Amino acid sequence: MSGRNGGQFTDYPRLVRAIGACPPEDVGGAPGYAGFLEAQADPNHEAHAEMMDLHGGTFDPDDAGIDRILDNFERLAKKWAPKPRKPKVTSRPL
Repeated sequence: MSGRNGGQFTDYPRLVRAIGACPPEDVGGAPGYAGFLEAQADPNHEAHAEMMDLHGGTFDPDDAGIDRILDNFERLAKKWAPKPRKPKVTSRPL
């Protein structure tokens, strides 16, 4: 998809800004995410092992996963791109 922007064409969808990672599933919303980050960052925290198992390994709260986002945008842009149309056939004589 493209749109006109100040005399230039811009491809859509496009990433404008990405800050931080999404919380892992089932951490309990914002309060649970804060607890998850605390336990994940401190190997001596009583819930550290449980939180690491919950997520399945290391977790970087600063990594927004931009490569994954851009791959998804590329896939969606291809899906949403206009398809060429076949010309209409008329049965009327010219």
